[in-house]
Parts: sequence; structure tokens; C-alpha cells
Amino acid sequence: MQVEFWAGTDQGQQRDHNEDNYLVDKNLNLFVVADGMGGHAAGEVASSLCVRRVRDSVSENRDIIDKFSKHTNDVGRADVLRMLEHAVQSACSAIYDRAQHQPDKRGMGTTCSLLLLVGERGFIAHVGDSRIYLMRQKQIHQISEDHSLVNELVRRGKLQAGQIESSPYRDLKNAVTRAVGVYQSVEVDTLDFDVLPGDQFLLCTDGLHHYLPTDDKIIPILSTEDVKESTNRFVTLANDGGGHDNITCVVVRLGESEEADQRTKEVSLKLEVLKGMPIFRYLDYKELVRVMNSTQVRDFQDQELIIKEGTTGDEMFIILDGQVRLQKDDAFITYLSRGDHFGEMALVDSSPRSASASAEGSARLLVLMRNEFYQIIRAQSQLSVKILWSLVQVLAKRLRKTTADLSGARQEASIPDLTEDILFEDTLITNH
Repeated sequence: MQVEFWAGTDQGQQRDHNEDNYLVDKNLNLFVVADGMGGHAAGEVASSLCVRRVRDSVSENRDIIDKFSKHTNDVGRADVLRMLEHAVQSACSAIYDRAQHQPDKRGMGTTCSLLLLVGERGFIAHVGDSRIYLMRQKQIHQISEDHSLVNELVRRGKLQAGQIESSPYRDLKNAVTRAVGVYQSVEVDTLDFDVLPGDQFLLCTDGLHHYLPTDDKIIPILSTEDVKESTNRFVTLANDGGGHDNITCVVVRLGESEEADQRTKEVSLKLEVLKGMPIFRYLDYKELVRVMNSTQVRDFQDQELIIKEGTTGDEMFIILDGQVRLQKDDAFITYLSRGDHFGEMALVDSSPRSASASAEGSARLLVLMRNEFYQIIRAQSQLSVKILWSLVQVLAKRLRKTTADLSGARQEASIPDLTEDILFEDTLITNH
């Protein structure tokens, strides 16, 4: 897949030096931005050391990338993500150690946001409040999460995103809750995802994204034909807005390809049907990608049994294409089609299946296993709260429906049977 890119940095209008750094390695398809912090030029040292150490660490583990790109069985997505996390941790230790030997640089640190492209897969590792945006099919998705005090307050409902400038926290809007190098180690966010022809990425420090409050600021610039011009326009936008901080951005663009159109449709379809499910309806794009990464696609032939009534299982099924027939005790119940799902209770317990399901014609299903579901729940606290809350709502809705059905059945059972009386009266009228 053809990759175009361009990077730019500027000290802005209100700073006398630039503590940002970026790195582009076209041989590795590695892109990094870092926003340093600390007095006595310590921030510049931290960000420079960070991008170089990350690149060196990734380069030293090039064999992992090569094996993954060749689809060898001994290297998977998790191995690449661990390699990137190790690279950021290596940078963290290097910055921390440098600060311990230079007292005037104690406490220095930096943000770090990186993108690695390997074949048809993208990988990110992220710490701090720099950002990575994805533009796909003219829609913008922020695929990194700010590790900042303000974002934490917004996430907890203590502050509205649009009220920051008028809030008591205005002077703390640059305060980060995680940084590379302040301590000897740091928690690193990682994510992997399908990359599609036409995808564009914007990696930037807060000196730029402060001036990108809405998506409509990003889309026209990324839509510029020349990738270099896109980068220059972002820097100009920030400076024209006041340039309150250093400005750094890297724009990465993947070439279009008609041959990959089917793959694009399939990825879009997976995300669409997941978003349409009640238990995933509160998830944002990045969270839906995490769920999608834990699924697998299975194809079934006409009349092939998918699940059997009375047996146990640990899979939930979502229909991507085709139809599925549900039946109980050999009695037909209904047909399910694209976007419908069944077997979700297998994600929470091992109770026997209440019905059988088989393909009606050929069918393609998305399958989520219980173990994969539990891994998501354990690893992603915010995402797990959304899923579990939705699951409670689904179960509550079913309970209310069951209660209503039982109540209706009881009322029907309590109505006296007047059939014989009516027949007797009809006989009297007829005889009369």
C-alpha cells in the first residue's frame, strides 16, 4: 500500500523555543510526535530523546515486524503491540535516568504518540495529550485518548468540553496525568486496527489540536490534494489562532485502491453491525475497533447447524450476511438477517442454549468468544462499564417483557370459561 507523508513543526507565536519533536522513518513506516515539558530546555531534551529511543527500539525489533508482515504463526498483533509498549518504556527509562544525572532537568518529561503501519494493519502507542486522528470516508475519529486533567474531569462528568475556557480549571488545561520520563515507567495505551485505502492520519501536539475544536476544521485540510500543503495549512491555522504553544504535526496518507474496495466494505460492515447492537451502542469508534479486533468471521453453508438447543457454548453470533433460522423443539421460531444477533447470554454464563440455529442458505457471521469478551472487560475499565451497563438494560427490558407476558397469561387464566353457558343460551334461543 502506497504511503505519503509530511511533517512540520513551529515554535508558535508565544514561545521563545521549540520543545516539540517528531520523527518519520519511511523504512519502518514509523511516525512519532512528542511534546516535551520541563524548565532549562529540559522539555526539548526529553522529546528529542524520546523519539530517538523509540525509533531505535523499534528498529532493534525489526524481526517482529517482518514476521508479522509475512503472516508467520509465531508473531501476532499482540507481539507488535508489546514491542511498541517496550519502545515507549525504553524511552521513559532513558529520560528518567538522564534527569537523575542532571539535577537541572529533574522532572522533565514528554508526551509520545506513535503510529506504525505494517501491511494492512495499523498500530499506535500513546502517552500524554498529543493526539492521533484518523480520517476515513470523510469522517474524523480521534483514536488516542488525552491523558490530561481536563479530559479526566470531562470523562467523569465534572466538566463539559465546551466550558473549559470559562471554568476554574482553565489554567490547568495543559496539565497531563501521564508523561514519558517523569517516572521510571509509565502506563502506555496501545491499539491495533485495519488500515484501509484512502485512510489519512494526523499526529499532532496540543499546540495544534487546541485549534481543532470540531471535525469540520480537520476534514477540509486533510482533503487537500498535496500532503505537504495539508501540513503547512495546519501549522498556519494554529499560528493564525494565536499560536499559544509549539506546533507539530505529521500527516500520513494511504493511497486509494479499487482492488481493496471489498475489504473496505467488510470492515465498515463489521463496525456498522456492532454499533447497531444494543450492548455496544454507547461505544465510540475506537472502542468498537477494540471489540471488532476480538471477533472472527465464520462462514456457514445452507442448513449447516450453528448452535444446538440444549448444548452449552461460549460464543455470541452476529449476522453479517445471509439468513439464520431459529427453532425450538423442532418448531420454527423466526428468521434472523444482517445486523441481528443471537447467543449473547453465552458471554456471561454457560447455560444450555434455549434454541437451535442453522444457516438458511449461505451465511457469514461475526463471532465473539467469551474469553475474548472477558479480556476486553478486564483490560478496558471505561469500555467495560459501557458494555455492562448496556447489558443490564437489555436484560431489564427482557425481564419487563417476560413479566408482562406472564401477567397477561395469568389474567387469561383467571377469566371464567363461559363456553358452556353461551352454548346453553344459544340452544334455548334456537328452541324458542
